Parts: sequence; C-alpha cells; structure tokens
Amino acid sequence: MRPKLQDLSLSAASAGFVAVLVGFTSSVAIVFQAATNLGATPAQISSWMWALGLGMGLCSLLPSLWLRQPVMIAWSTPGAAVLATAGAAGGFGMHDAVGAFLVCAALTVLVGATGWFERVLDRIPMPIASALLAGVLTRFGLDAFIALKSALGLVLAMLAAYLIGRRLWPRYAVPGVLLVGIAHAAVNGRLHLGAVEWGLTVPVFTSPEFSWRATVSLALPLFVVTMASQNLPGVAAIRAAGYPMPISKIITLTGLATLVLAPFGAFALNLSAITAAICMGREAHTDPAKRYMAAASCGLIYCVIGLFGAAVTGVLTAFPRELVVAVAGLALLGSIGGGLAVALKDDAYREAALITFLVTLSGVSLGGIGSAFWGVVAGAAALFVQQWRPRKTA
Repeated sequence: MRPKLQDLSLSAASAGFVAVLVGFTSSVAIVFQAATNLGATPAQISSWMWALGLGMGLCSLLPSLWLRQPVMIAWSTPGAAVLATAGAAGGFGMHDAVGAFLVCAALTVLVGATGWFERVLDRIPMPIASALLAGVLTRFGLDAFIALKSALGLVLAMLAAYLIGRRLWPRYAVPGVLLVGIAHAAVNGRLHLGAVEWGLTVPVFTSPEFSWRATVSLALPLFVVTMASQNLPGVAAIRAAGYPMPISKIITLTGLATLVLAPFGAFALNLSAITAAICMGREAHTDPAKRYMAAASCGLIYCVIGLFGAAVTGVLTAFPRELVVAVAGLALLGSIGGGLAVALKDDAYREAALITFLVTLSGVSLGGIGSAFWGVVAGAAALFVQQWRPRKTA
C-alpha cells in the first residue's frame, strides 16, 4: 500500500519532532565523548552527526513509508558509552574504531539475515516483554517529575498544559506541552540559540584498520550491548504496540546501513524503544494505521540533522534539560500505563512480569550489559521456577 499524504497530521509531525528532541538531547553528549576519546577531530565529529543522522533518518523514513508502520531506528546509546570507555582506556584511534564498527555491523547483518535474534525473542511471553518496555520507559516518566526540583515553574506549566490538553484536545496534548515549555523557557531566558552556526556538513572518510584487540575490546562489546540493551526493548515496543513488522529484515537493514556509513562515523544503528514508544502511542494518532507518519516525520528530521550536522544538534541542545525530560515523560505516560496493564493482567505471569519491570527499572548493569537484558533474564528465571513441571513418562 502506498503512503497517503492525508495521513500526515499535526499530532504525528509533533510526535516525530518530540522523538528527535528526546533522542538527540538525551545522549548526544555521550556520542561526542566517544568520538573525542577515540581521537576524532572536530570535522570527524561533525561527520559522525552526518552519518548517524542520515542512517537513522533513511532507515526510519523509507521503511515506514513502504510498510505503512512506524519503523523507528536510533543510534546505540550504550554502544556509545562502551566506545567512550574503551577509547579512553585502550588507546584506540579512529581507524581501529571504524574497523570495529564494520565488524559489529557484519555481525548484525548475520543475526538479522539468519533470523536467530527474532527466533529467540519469539519465546519471550508478551507480559514479560510488556514489563520490559514499561521498565525502560518508566525511568523517563520519573525524570519528568524529578525535574520539579530544579525547574518547578516550567514543569508545572507543562503538566497543566498536558492535563488540560488531554481533556479538551487529546490528539494535540503533547504539541501543546512542547509549545508551553518552549514559551516558558524563552520568557525566562533559558533558550540559548545565539551560538548556533548554520552550514552543510562535509562527510569525512576514515579508512578502517582491523585487529583482534579492537575486535575483542570494541566490536564484540558494541554488538552485545546494542542487541541486548537496544534491539531487545525495541522489539518489545513494536510488539506491545501490536505492529506485525518483519523484525529480522529491519535488523538486517540497520546492519547494512552501518556497513555503508561506518567509515564516516555511524558506529551502530538499531531499533529504538524510547522514541518508538512516542511515535507508536495514541499521542501520535488515534488511528494506529496512521502513526507511521510520526516515524516518517522523525526520519525526515533526522536527515536534515545529518545534512546540517552539529548545527542542528546545537539547536536541539539549546533547550533546557528539564523541558526535554518533562515532554518525554508526559508523552510516554500512555505507553507506560499500557505496558503495565498488559504485564500485570494475567495472574500466571504477574510476579515474573513485576520482577522484570523492577529489575529493568533499577538500571542495574552487569558485565557492561544494561538492565533491559537482565530484566528479561530475571523474569524468565522467575517464570521457570513458578511454572516448570517435569514431563511425565508414558
């Protein structure tokens, strides 16, 4: 089915913008740190923004329009943290890093093309997957209200706009929250747009160098944390929203895109969970069949960010942190509630789902792997203990 222009709406476009705002401002500093620790020059850092922006943008925009489903692709935030740590401790340079990016991308293509990853995920019960998603998203909901400590007036104004909007114009509640937040920040002098310089970004090619040391220290950790901490909750978000997407093909696409763009700075592309929940929720559109336009809008903005690189990133980071976390938390309330409702509905899965939710929410990290993976492990273990029965022999 072809995409229809009439499916585009203000709520979908604003959901796409909010997703970009949350996705970039919440972790762009980690990406900058990773590039800096690997010895990147300012031109190479801008090239990273070019490659990541175009990679995320095209991999979100084109599949969303083709499938008419909200396909959301992001960079690997835990992967960037791995690179920042390993780059500082191991003395790796940009050439080593690009080689590691290519190895990680090849492994992603392998698990996507063979369907291994999707077959493993098919064995996770829906209540556990919903609890995982709720645990990932609830941290953002908490941050929205924790922001009351440092920006009481701003967050209260945004909360009032959300409650009034949900009562009077529910489809446009989140755009109203964003406008109120921007207006409040501007009146109080908390928008810092003066230092932004516009200009097209020139991509910088960096040749790869391959070594066992970089493969073990950079490529494998990058691959593992991306699959466990990003793609796993990303799939949970898709299934919780009820979209029958070809998961393996999309993961293969992210691997192929990373292979092409790695020499320019795309270290790892993957399914999104946080921004996906924004574009797949009721706030994007009341009709699930039209929410693909939110993801398409997000992808288009990512492409613009890629073309203008650090300049657009500077605009996005000019917003106060409290504004970003508040709009993210309020936009995700529906997804959090829906995830918890599915997770706790069935008595047979309730305790295991609750354990999954709490472990994921805790943010615990073991062996460099984030809490999303360990939440599923804990929930699966609890479910096994509670429901396993030995088979009776004939």
